[in-house]
Amino acid sequence: MAERDFDAIVIGAGPAGEVMAGRLADADLEVALVERELVGGECSFYACMPSKALLRPAELLAEVGRVPGLPVSGELDADRILARRDEVVHDYDDDAQLPWLEDRGIELFRGDGRLDGERKVAVGDDVLSARKAVVIATGSAASLPPIDGLADIAAWSSREATSAKEVPESLIVIGGGVVGAEMAQAWRSLGAEIDLIEPEERILMHEEPFAAEQVEAALVERGVRLHTDVGVERVSREDEGGAITVELSNGEKLEGEHVLVAAGRKPRVEDIGLGSVGIEADGPLEVDDRLRVGARDWLYAIGDVNGRALLTHMGKYQARVAAANILGGDAKATRDLGGTSPRVIFTDPEIAAAGYTLAAAEEAGIEAEAVDVSTAGNAGASFHGRDAEGTSRLVIDGKRRVVIGATFVGPDANELLHAATIAIVGEVPLERLFEAVPAFPTRNEVWLNLLEKYGL
Repeated sequence: MAERDFDAIVIGAGPAGEVMAGRLADADLEVALVERELVGGECSFYACMPSKALLRPAELLAEVGRVPGLPVSGELDADRILARRDEVVHDYDDDAQLPWLEDRGIELFRGDGRLDGERKVAVGDDVLSARKAVVIATGSAASLPPIDGLADIAAWSSREATSAKEVPESLIVIGGGVVGAEMAQAWRSLGAEIDLIEPEERILMHEEPFAAEQVEAALVERGVRLHTDVGVERVSREDEGGAITVELSNGEKLEGEHVLVAAGRKPRVEDIGLGSVGIEADGPLEVDDRLRVGARDWLYAIGDVNGRALLTHMGKYQARVAAANILGGDAKATRDLGGTSPRVIFTDPEIAAAGYTLAAAEEAGIEAEAVDVSTAGNAGASFHGRDAEGTSRLVIDGKRRVVIGATFVGPDANELLHAATIAIVGEVPLERLFEAVPAFPTRNEVWLNLLEKYGL
């Protein structure tokens, strides 16, 4: 057994772990990075990147169809799209990630990293000791709801949904959150028959109702069969390789080749040695705003594993905050709680949002009001073609006269988002925000429309 000393040890080489390791190494610390699978993590290989590669072709085809005069075949080449998806994820090989680590002197240990007492991590036959800190960045995994028979049918998680090598004939999606909505649209665009089941009254329950309704309408228009306000009672497959039957709480029965479970995530806290440092956890690791676990000044948890915001960019934000503290600073994470993080749902139309929804603001006791305009109601939007519809909303704190939330729905709505994030974080007074003049003719004039609608 080899024992090695480092300044810091990071368990998990997903986006949060990579940012952490890089920040510390750039400050001349000796850093060990431990990864059980692929450097780059879930987002790079099984989530954000491949899902967008699957969604993008249909989005482009729809854009071409909205602009007269462009040649449109009307068909997507599924084989070439799946091959391009594989290019995006480097054929599930992380060799391209390694030079970045090597350039910074970060030492990579492949295997399962487990805490082995205070400031120690065991990886296979190696025991690593940390002079300054150990950082847990193990991420999350798909959770399996307690549905009768579900564990027996080899259901897809988001991993199988983004990495499938051929288009399924039919797919039943359980869960109408971000993964469910995006994958339903992606595989429908490639020819699969899709049923999407959501137990709540609508999909995308954490977003503005109008945004969810507009995405629902787009899914239905594309041929997705939507089942809302209904649960799943049981799942079964009579013959190996045969069709799967999903029985709904309203008595309806659905049949499909595969079932995708998109019903949430759970933090990866099992088998990482938490008991060796007196921690019992079957859920997210509780951290303070400095991202420390409990009162331990040497142990940090960043990214999905702490449950504060299950978004790649927020895990990277937490990594920057925690790294600053390990390096002797006094930084706090203040923008990763309450479901108000900036976020994009890459359906067509897209939903891009930051801050509070109107309902969430009212639940928080804020005297909020909403202002809505058409996302397409400006000159810049006309270049996106006919029927490029959608709604944009600002949620405004009437007392402080600042923007506390924004939602944009429409093609490439993500392009409008960062301005909203800056306005919210900077608490820019509306009168001052009105001085930020959007260029003509760009879609950013939606900001002018919103502020004028408010009365400025």
